[in-house]
Amino acid sequence: MKRSIHFAIAIFIFAFPILESHSRPNIVFLFADDQRPDTIGAHGNEHIQTPHLDRLAANGLSFTRNYCAGSYSGAVCVASRSMLMTGRHWHRIEDTRNWEGLPTLPERLGEAGYTTHAVGKWHNGQKTLARSFQAGTNIYMGGMSDHTKVPLQDLKPGGTLTEKTLGTRFSSTHFADAAIDFIQAQKDDEPYLLYVAFTAPHDPRNPPPSYRQMYYENRPPLPPNFLPDHPFDNGHLNGKKRDESLAAHPRTRAVVSDQLCEYYGLITHLDAQVGRILDAVENSPAGNNTIVVYTADHGLSVGSHGLLGKQNVYEHSMGAPLIISGPGVPKNESTDAMTYIHDLNRTLFQLCEVPAPDGIDGADLTPLFENPSASVRDSIFLPFQDIMRAVRNDQYKLHIYPKINHTLLFDLHADPDEMNNLAENPAYAGLRVELTDLMKQWQSRVGDASPLSVDNPVPKEVDFSKIERSLDVWQPDWIREKYFGGRSNADHGN
Repeated sequence: MKRSIHFAIAIFIFAFPILESHSRPNIVFLFADDQRPDTIGAHGNEHIQTPHLDRLAANGLSFTRNYCAGSYSGAVCVASRSMLMTGRHWHRIEDTRNWEGLPTLPERLGEAGYTTHAVGKWHNGQKTLARSFQAGTNIYMGGMSDHTKVPLQDLKPGGTLTEKTLGTRFSSTHFADAAIDFIQAQKDDEPYLLYVAFTAPHDPRNPPPSYRQMYYENRPPLPPNFLPDHPFDNGHLNGKKRDESLAAHPRTRAVVSDQLCEYYGLITHLDAQVGRILDAVENSPAGNNTIVVYTADHGLSVGSHGLLGKQNVYEHSMGAPLIISGPGVPKNESTDAMTYIHDLNRTLFQLCEVPAPDGIDGADLTPLFENPSASVRDSIFLPFQDIMRAVRNDQYKLHIYPKINHTLLFDLHADPDEMNNLAENPAYAGLRVELTDLMKQWQSRVGDASPLSVDNPVPKEVDFSKIERSLDVWQPDWIREKYFGGRSNADHGN
């Protein structure tokens, strides 16, 4: 009898952690690259086909004012991913390369009993990858690649990477394949974090031919804030800037229309792969206990304001889509609370019932599940290197360009495309001062010491005829021929 009691107690003791573990949700984190916030059908874009993201939105909560918090680098994705993984604003990440002293989201979840697995793009170095994830498959170590020739590696337990193999399928397909294999291999008694970072819709804008052809034949309209060129020097136009080299100056409607079709084609193909992953989640034993997060590292211009890249503080570039679905999340709801991508760090700790590290900056978004009309902050600050600053409240947004002592002010309710500058209108002088003070408060909060003006500003004007274009090595032949006149990489110093 005594032996039976001891045996029963032992079963209870060892089973209890399993029951606790099983009650915690799985996390499937789907991360797009360079996706504008206005490129999901369910969020109001009737010209793009995203049936699976629409399905996710119908089953979850959409965040309509979600932002990347700026960047310390022209490679905005590097800073965005640093903030997501550490939960800190980029001004408060002293070691931007290795994040020394800062625990990462997957690292802490792994310590708390989660199985952590990485798939896809990792642009923050092998050291951070190795300490963040227990394993990974079909990983791309870099910032961008020809989608049809992406070099892939696996992360082995212990932190080493296998030799590179060249992908034979489209990038998004490879990443979805790896995600599905992982989901199908999981048991129902251990929670997991699956991090899937796509390289789409980042350029090269070379979706499978049928996906771009569908938009060539039914073209979406150009962005309402299309311009042939940016009206002033924002600090990131001269000097062979890669993203801005993807089309000649001035931008023509025909070229931007083609690139928009190719961009939409990448998103629709990505959407199909997201659908495959959602199917795998729903058909898995723990599908009802799985949180799915879909977001992107930032947005993109694609012709808006005469720009092509994301190295600016306009809404189309610093904004990013965000949808969360799963247990406890309302279905087919949206919130206009102002959020940051790095809020997901604290939010996922909360959902996984794991204490968040000290010192992180992100907010907990779970109160919005109960009340989507609530808010988590009353303003957003968008600093980009030392060359641009923006701050917004519910209605108004202020841009400051310190190197040229130039200011923009927009009423986002009346002018969501940021085209009508109110900064010199005397009726808004007080608001301009108020928002400048708000920007300074944010600077103090995050440790941003950059001045908002200079004594000797450089000229605002840009001579676009003198800007040299840079052709990178990743552009496939047909894009090189179409947008660069067939010139080789060697012609551009790459």
